[in-house]
Amino acid sequence: MLDRAFIREHLAEVEAMLQQRGMALDLGRFAELDRRRRELIASGDGLKNERNRASEEVARLQRDPASRGGAAAQEAMARSRALGEEIARLDAEGKQLEAETEPLLWSLPNLPSPQAPVGASAADNVEVRRWGAPRAFDFAPQPHWELGERLGILDLEAAARISGARFAVYRGAGARLERALANFMLDLHTARHGYTEVLPPALVNSRSLRGTGQLPKFESDLFKCEGHDLWLIPTAEVPLTNLFAEQTLDESMLPVSVAAYTPCFRSEAGSYGKDVRGIIRQHQFQKVELVKIAHPDRSAADHEQLTRDAEAVLQALDLPYRVVSLCTGDLGFSSRLTYDIEVWLPSSDEYREISSCSHFGDFQARRANIRFRPQGKTRTELAHTINGSGLAIGRAWIAVVENFQAADGSVEIPAALRPYMGGLERIAIR
Repeated sequence: MLDRAFIREHLAEVEAMLQQRGMALDLGRFAELDRRRRELIASGDGLKNERNRASEEVARLQRDPASRGGAAAQEAMARSRALGEEIARLDAEGKQLEAETEPLLWSLPNLPSPQAPVGASAADNVEVRRWGAPRAFDFAPQPHWELGERLGILDLEAAARISGARFAVYRGAGARLERALANFMLDLHTARHGYTEVLPPALVNSRSLRGTGQLPKFESDLFKCEGHDLWLIPTAEVPLTNLFAEQTLDESMLPVSVAAYTPCFRSEAGSYGKDVRGIIRQHQFQKVELVKIAHPDRSAADHEQLTRDAEAVLQALDLPYRVVSLCTGDLGFSSRLTYDIEVWLPSSDEYREISSCSHFGDFQARRANIRFRPQGKTRTELAHTINGSGLAIGRAWIAVVENFQAADGSVEIPAALRPYMGGLERIAIR
């Protein structure tokens, strides 16, 4: 959530920055409502001071036997009651004005960082770096869904019978490869990168989704449990970030770094016709998520480090990738700066996103009330939040199967994963 005072004091700047995100928004209505609300608050404060003086006068007159119950006392009490009624009226009107502005505040996206490239769509994203070179095959590489079916490790037909489209069943070595990737990533991030592993709930309440920015804007992309204030998580970002909601951390604790492996659930609203083959875009998928609660002075460096931590997974697996900085028109709702890590997929001859590493500034912290107390100070400050996939397991599974395929249809297991696969070096047709 954006700071109300910042919007008020930088109205034209906020409108211009929102235009960079593709939003043509006139904040004049907000400014007018906010001005009236502040006038009511000022008037109410003045009346409260006047009521306090009137109450003191009533008390003085009541203490004096000569004036107790007299006309002066009655007049003072009537004045105090009238002031109380007027204060209540102003408070109610102020709350009504706040109720009118609050939905707008919750619906406004974060303002882009000056570092974010200005652009309208993904076509304007800027490549930051590449690692590794795509393999030159001496045969036509097959897509993962064909390889998976022939090897008996991926069964999309069974998933369709059980659940419908955009679900998958992994079998045998395919299921173990999914588990191996998750365990490898968690071990890497906890042992080498300093994250604390967390196993959070896969169901969260509306307050948690509002805190990270999924609600109210993205309700159509979520799965809700009918009859309950519970939603299936679209990403572990939601429960991990909300571990610290309504909390005040000591400055010495920052950054807090946590990681979790969870299922994720998305309705993929608006993605009809996209990636209908294979498991690129699923209603249910697994992911290792990284979250940092950071000090504002160091959050930019922490964002860079989290991105490098996610990249380290692909480097260890020897998978070619590139990092792109998302332009202002392609940023997620809560993000001010995002690096997408895109892994090379031979079957489509292109890089595809496998992680989005985002810096949110104090946007989520203001929504979820995540604060820290600077050393030696009594006043608290909003923390900064950062997150990214480290990595999406299904897309890592695709990348391994497609990049390490052989002409005979077998798939070599990357050396880093073999200890997690019981020493298995290759998945082959039996």
